[in-house]
Amino acid sequence: MRHTEAADADCAISQALTVVGDTWALLLIRDVAGGTHQFDALQHGLGISRKVLTQRLKALVADDVLEKRLYHPHPPRYEYHLTEAGRGLLPVLVALQGWGGRYVLGDGSLSGTSTTDSAETRRVLALTGRRLPALELTAARGEPVDPVAADRAWTVLYCFPGGPDRPDGWNGIPGTGDRALESRTYRDRMDDFAARGAAVHGVSTQRPDQLAAFAEHARIPFPLLSDIGLDLAAALRLPTFRADGVEHLKRLTLVVDATRTIRGVLYPVADPAGAVDDALVLLDGLAAG
Repeated sequence: MRHTEAADADCAISQALTVVGDTWALLLIRDVAGGTHQFDALQHGLGISRKVLTQRLKALVADDVLEKRLYHPHPPRYEYHLTEAGRGLLPVLVALQGWGGRYVLGDGSLSGTSTTDSAETRRVLALTGRRLPALELTAARGEPVDPVAADRAWTVLYCFPGGPDRPDGWNGIPGTGDRALESRTYRDRMDDFAARGAAVHGVSTQRPDQLAAFAEHARIPFPLLSDIGLDLAAALRLPTFRADGVEHLKRLTLVVDATRTIRGVLYPVADPAGAVDDALVLLDGLAAG
């Protein structure tokens, strides 16, 4: 990876900007994290010229942010995937998105939810029809788990801010509420979801051991998955808020089919318990359609 001999050569911020300080570089990392890996698809999605895209991809590969993987031998064609260093930039993207949503598109206030007419809400609802890229989250017991159930027609992924521990000032953040209520309500309605061929997975940015303690305390029978590395948040550009130095997922629900396609989105979620009923109604509508 590059290291320039500039006047502030010992400043890590300055050195990092020599690698990812270009607008196109960060947008390319964003789109690759979201599951776009081929040259033509990246060009189409960004509206970038082929010449500039070639230059940016070459630089990101040289700096070990992206790696090339051959997918067509004759003529040779490559896909672009994040390296370990590239994945290390996912929290940067999520933090930048949160800052932009709060201070550029928003009024600067901290919130764990959104309004129905916000740019954030439009972006989240537009996930319908999007395919969830291949990725793994960490289960409460520590093992890697695909967030989409392999043996069910549907997976209900509900994202929630956290477990029973409350950071300082938590009660003053709009949209947080009782962080255990939604999980307990899903627990009590599991037979209803099973009857519809749906698995339920909860997703939080908490550590796996914290989720394990919460699951034991609340008697949660379904997987609680940790997105502590923000892989899912970055891949789908999910809304987050920062409290007590930690990025938390805002409360939302995704209904995903067996092909990994997001078929329904519930956002914003004003009533955590009511959102469970809303998810059942959404599943019934999808089955009927």
